[in-house]
Amino acid sequence: MTFALGAKSLTNLAHVHPGLVAVVERAIAITTQDFTVQEGLRTSARQRLLVASGASKTLNSKHLEQPDGSGHAVDLVPWIDGTARWEWVPIYHIAAAIREAAIALDVPLRWGGVWDRRLNDLPAGAEALKAAVQAYSARHPGPDFLDGPHFELAK
Repeated sequence: MTFALGAKSLTNLAHVHPGLVAVVERAIAITTQDFTVQEGLRTSARQRLLVASGASKTLNSKHLEQPDGSGHAVDLVPWIDGTARWEWVPIYHIAAAIREAAIALDVPLRWGGVWDRRLNDLPAGAEALKAAVQAYSARHPGPDFLDGPHFELAK
């Protein structure tokens, strides 16, 4: 089955870095799991709200406007039976498609499932990415902020 970005997703990609938009557009065409672009560029007021609520840990988010005038992050949430659902099993499939698209387009990305390595350098496939998240969690014991839907440009 082939998926396509809906109107809300396309609106949420406005003002996101073109390289990241290209990765998302390619990924939706190859993914086995439909997804929605929950957020792209954010205002600083929205970011402060998310930090205050515990949904984000930084005021220095890549979702905020960067020096080039665009946002450098997106949140891609599984779209299941007409609803956005934050569930890890489908997130691994989205991450696998994003990884494949990022490599094909030569766009280095960081993923909120494994913060200390580039997504492009992680092994291929949903099961391998699940193992990478488990390994990351073992390297970083204690409370950590895993953010599976989050993808951002890496330096």
